[in-house]
Amino acid sequence: MCKSENVQMCKFRCLIVAVLVATAVPSHAQSFSVIKLPKLLEIMAPQNDTAYVINFWATWCGPCVSEFKNFQNLAEKHKNEKVKVIFISLDFERNHKKTLIPFIRERRVKEPVYLLDEPDYNSWIDKVDKDWGGELPATLFINQAAGKKLFWAKPFTYKELEETFKQFISK
Repeated sequence: MCKSENVQMCKFRCLIVAVLVATAVPSHAQSFSVIKLPKLLEIMAPQNDTAYVINFWATWCGPCVSEFKNFQNLAEKHKNEKVKVIFISLDFERNHKKTLIPFIRERRVKEPVYLLDEPDYNSWIDKVDKDWGGELPATLFINQAAGKKLFWAKPFTYKELEETFKQFISK
């Protein structure tokens, strides 16, 4: 308890302790990184035996938002396996504070999130998949160990995502 002559100092100490405790608690929601095409190409060319599920999406895309939790659930279900779910946001970089950051925080996203800052879509879409017309959502499955690469430009229900993933990871 604070003595009356030290009330201000006591309040200050309590405030400092509260700030330290609040910042020491790990956040479930992670931030994101802004990337350019070279980093995207690096992400799409893993040199390991992990299976990757790379989801291209945007906060302004209704079907993307609807299926987002399905990818989080897939990542959670397979968290002890050599599986990695990655989100590539195609939101506008200039709007990330109003759109992307709140989205990531509200959904407590644990998986890596990258915002691709390449406004000339025609210059890079073919590098993801030669048949991709740019529609969202889109998902790229990569399994280097099995020599498999699969691309879908469509939304997934959880059941469809899990079934596609199971077929994809089988050798």
